[in-house]
Amino acid sequence: MPPRRPTIGVFDSGFGGLTVLRELAALVPDADYIYFGDTARLPYGSKSVETVARYATGAAHYLERHGAGMLVIACNTATALALDRITEAASVPVIGVVEPGAERAAAASQNRKVVVIGTEATVASHAYLRALQARGMDAKEKACPLLVPLVEEGWVEHPVTEVVAQIYLNEAFAGGFEHADVLVLGCTHYPLLKPLLHRIAPAHVTIVDSAESTAQVVSEQLRRSPLPILTDEERRHTPRFKFFATDSVEKFRRLGARFLGHPVEDVQHVDLKE
Repeated sequence: MPPRRPTIGVFDSGFGGLTVLRELAALVPDADYIYFGDTARLPYGSKSVETVARYATGAAHYLERHGAGMLVIACNTATALALDRITEAASVPVIGVVEPGAERAAAASQNRKVVVIGTEATVASHAYLRALQARGMDAKEKACPLLVPLVEEGWVEHPVTEVVAQIYLNEAFAGGFEHADVLVLGCTHYPLLKPLLHRIAPAHVTIVDSAESTAQVVSEQLRRSPLPILTDEERRHTPRFKFFATDSVEKFRRLGARFLGHPVEDVQHVDLKE
């Protein structure tokens, strides 16, 4: 009889959180995963804090009802705007992506100067700025709004993407941050650009991927406090990976495979009521 597994729920407004799921599966292979992508209502960045909190808590409750013993909020915008509300509403442990990324950046920096790139909504929230300043870091945030659509187009190594990314980095590492020695990827789409960013970022810069950092925090927490496991009866119909999407299942399969690194198969459409 195979060993029973804990179940981890992963939530994002779309596809980027699949990079977090990929890192989680690599670091915590003895778990089942259920992923909720709120693809019908993205982007969250243009919505109010109240709306993001309502959407995110609804998704969190859905994942709990489907057996999640821990929730990973793999959405920078939802983490930045509504982590406290989600944590309060949930009955299981909740981990977001901002604090793990900031903690790793602080540990990696030698000169205490850090650059963060992210979406406009995440940068406008200043969640990374506050988290880094709380750790004694001098931080600068830079919004890079064109990178997400370029990644979703599949242009991760396209010359246009390289030119756009270079312009953003030139602006980010300016104005007193020329010698910043850490670049935080404050968007879960950006790990797909890591090979490109390694080529064009200043040679002295360490790149911190918040997806990797979050997976490591989850792994460490599970070692300290293992999750309750499902019974064999409860697990009978629980796959290794299960995906829920609020928009096109076919689009989720197609785009999701780029982020997860392998085919996305068990996807169910779900319609959460407003």
